[in-house]
Amino acid sequence: MTVLSGPSGVGKSTVVAELRRRSPEIWISVSVTTRSPRPGEVDGREYHFVDDREFDRMAAAGELLERAEFAGNKYGTPREPVRRQLEHGVPTLLEIDIAGARQVRQAVKGDALFVFLKPPSWAELVRRLTARGTEPPEVVERRLAVAREELAAASEFDVTLVNTSVQEVCRQMVTLINSDQ
Repeated sequence: MTVLSGPSGVGKSTVVAELRRRSPEIWISVSVTTRSPRPGEVDGREYHFVDDREFDRMAAAGELLERAEFAGNKYGTPREPVRRQLEHGVPTLLEIDIAGARQVRQAVKGDALFVFLKPPSWAELVRRLTARGTEPPEVVERRLAVAREELAAASEFDVTLVNTSVQEVCRQMVTLINSDQ
C-alpha cells in the first residue's frame, strides 16, 4: 500500500487523476466525504458523497481506516475495499490528508510506503488554491494556514516528491508503487 499526502492545493487530485488514466493496474481508494461535489466530480470516482449521518454511522461501526474533519467537512477512507485489494495483492494507493496519513501509519504498523507531495514553492501553492475559484476566500485562508503546518510534516514521510510536473510525479509514483510490491 502506498499513501500519498500533502497540503491542500499541492495537486494530489490532479496526480491521482493522471495515475488513474496512465496506470489502471493501480487501485486507487475512493474516500467518503460530507462536502458537496465540485464541478465535474462524480460520486464514486473522486469521492463517495455522503451526509453527516451516514459518515457518523460508518465511523461508529469501525468502517473507516482513517478519518478527518477539515473546513467543516468530514473525510474518511473505507476500510473494507482497501483490505480486499491488499488481500488480492493489488497495488493500492490512498490519497489522504496529513492527519489521515498519521492514522494509517498507526493502523498498518509500517506496512505501507508514505509519500509526501510538496509544491515547488509557497507562492505556487497560494496560486493553485486561489485559482481554483471553488471556495470562498475564508476557506482558502483556512486551507493556507493549515498548509503551512502540513508542509512541516514532510519529514514524517518515507519519500518527498516536488510537484513541478504532473507527468514526472506520476512516473515517480508508478516506480515507487511497483517497487513497494
